[in-house]
Amino acid sequence: MIKRISVVDNEKCIGCMCCMLACNTRLLELGYSKSAIRVKSIEVFERGFKIIVCRACEDPPCYYVCPTKALKKREIGGVILDRDKCIGCKACMEACPIKAIFWDEENNKPIICMYCGYCTNYCHYKVIKPEIINKS
Repeated sequence: MIKRISVVDNEKCIGCMCCMLACNTRLLELGYSKSAIRVKSIEVFERGFKIIVCRACEDPPCYYVCPTKALKKREIGGVILDRDKCIGCKACMEACPIKAIFWDEENNKPIICMYCGYCTNYCHYKVIKPEIINKS
């Protein structure tokens, strides 16, 4: 069984950022800076919010631009980061078509969703959910 995060209904999002806080907390960090999921307001506050998280591309552009092969393709899409191989060039971040790779300024490394689903446990409005895929 393999997981990825699914955005079910952006319109239900109230911008509470509980998902971001949960993601950051799983790394024993306080705040939001290392979160792999982001909540952004759409244009003006009154227009709502959008969730930005890796959608686990089947053929991820970020994988192809990494000069050190620090990104490994997952079986059903998306990537896993090998932090030891990463040189901090930001090519993966620039290649992401939905801008779902964020940057850890402190460690000079990308922040990429680990598809753990932890954030979905804290979304009280059911905007996001873990998608479990059985691959035979």
